[in-house]
Amino acid sequence: MRLFTSFLLLSMLLVGCERDISFTLQETDPKLVVEATIENGQPPLVILSKSLPFFDTLRPSQLATSFVNDATVSITHNGTAYPLKGYTSFAAGLPVGYYYTVDSTQPNLFLRGALQQRYTLTIRWQGKEYLAQTTIPAQTRRIDSIFWRQAPPDNPLNKVALYVRATDAPGFGDYIRYYTKQNTSPFLPGLNSVYDDQVIDGTSYEVQVERGIIRDGQPEEGYNFFNKGDTVTLKLCNIDKATYDFWRTVEFNYASIGNPFSSPTKVLSNVSGNALGYFGGYAAQYRTLIIPR
Repeated sequence: MRLFTSFLLLSMLLVGCERDISFTLQETDPKLVVEATIENGQPPLVILSKSLPFFDTLRPSQLATSFVNDATVSITHNGTAYPLKGYTSFAAGLPVGYYYTVDSTQPNLFLRGALQQRYTLTIRWQGKEYLAQTTIPAQTRRIDSIFWRQAPPDNPLNKVALYVRATDAPGFGDYIRYYTKQNTSPFLPGLNSVYDDQVIDGTSYEVQVERGIIRDGQPEEGYNFFNKGDTVTLKLCNIDKATYDFWRTVEFNYASIGNPFSSPTKVLSNVSGNALGYFGGYAAQYRTLIIPR
């Protein structure tokens, strides 16, 4: 009886200590969000948008109006500034986005990325200037071959795992990001898509390549496998340290969603002016494999 009374008093004390806490989130002005890339042999692509409130319910109309179409954008290479032109992207005849790239009507200002070259992105928007720099590095990670193996026995018989044999050049400080293309789908990055060479520096190695995904929630079971009959293309890109740090911190935050024990991590941007996002250079190489049925 004495134990029960002590427990009851303790429970009443704990309940009596509870109180409601309410707070008002501070309203902040939208920030510029930058997604800019340049790849060897390809023109630059710059997508600009405005940040959206974290707790808002996103609607298609809200996303469509978040794109920035009134900025002045250019990329400088070897002392020459290449102005970029804005274009509206369409799907099913409806405008769904906006992007900046080279002006096809100005062949003398047609810029394509090249290996081991440095580029500076300049954005002027609403009276502010934003700068970012990136390098398309050398291709120090070589794809030797890609092949498939049957998925483990607890998976359907039509599922296969994709593998790559690759060689890393000697010398630490090489960074990569990879994508896969399944049949006619777009290139998609893996759940964990960026890696350094701390473990495999200067070696040839063999490793499974997980299928790229759209990050719209938790991936389904068996997401990392392909199907027999698929045509699969692997896109492997050397990237610089700033691009690696951006995607490494983005992917860590994505993996931590819903985990109460995870530590908060700041996403590392290389764009000045307190903007969000990044400007990244990609030294890309491709390999395609047809998996028999």
